[in-house]
Amino acid sequence: MELQLLLEKSSRDHSHLCPRQILGVRMGLAGLSALGFDTPPDKKRILVITETDGCFVDGLSAATNCTVGHRTLRVEDYGKAAATFVDTQTGRAFRVAPALDIRQRAYAYAPEEPRHYFAQMQAYQVMPDDEMFAVTEVTLTTPIEAILSRPGVRVHCNVCGEEIMNEREIKQNGLTLCKTCAHGGYYQTVERDGIPLYALSQEAAL
Repeated sequence: MELQLLLEKSSRDHSHLCPRQILGVRMGLAGLSALGFDTPPDKKRILVITETDGCFVDGLSAATNCTVGHRTLRVEDYGKAAATFVDTQTGRAFRVAPALDIRQRAYAYAPEEPRHYFAQMQAYQVMPDDEMFAVTEVTLTTPIEAILSRPGVRVHCNVCGEEIMNEREIKQNGLTLCKTCAHGGYYQTVERDGIPLYALSQEAAL
């Protein structure tokens, strides 16, 4: 695939191009190559699990055509510019991460550019894959079938009553629970005098 076209695609929504977008595009191409693909295959064949968000992910998406909306891109936020590429048909998976000294290596490919940011911009477009990345075959701790789940399956949480999609419910003590009700979530409901604020707003609407 033409690198410059992919970089333009990645930067389209940003009105700029940055080193992390270039890194994401190059990593996306490296991940596809590790799975034996020259171009992104059709029909949701590839799943990408990224370990951070931001501009880097736009580069991954540009190279692989994987998106959150199509359920072919998942974010597991470890704060790392790394990603795992999974062939959903065979189950093979490769994790691709930047070389630990990638920034230092980059300067050798842009010796006349003293500014670190722009040296990375130049270098990441021309560095060989084996200079940029560590590629490791991995096994997913959650089976690919469980990650993908069955579309259209819906149940309701026995505690909060909210709908749960994609087989993400948890069975506990004979109850069907969402992850928040079962284990606690990333938020807590704000209460006033022991009553959740959403309940107070519902009462006010009556």
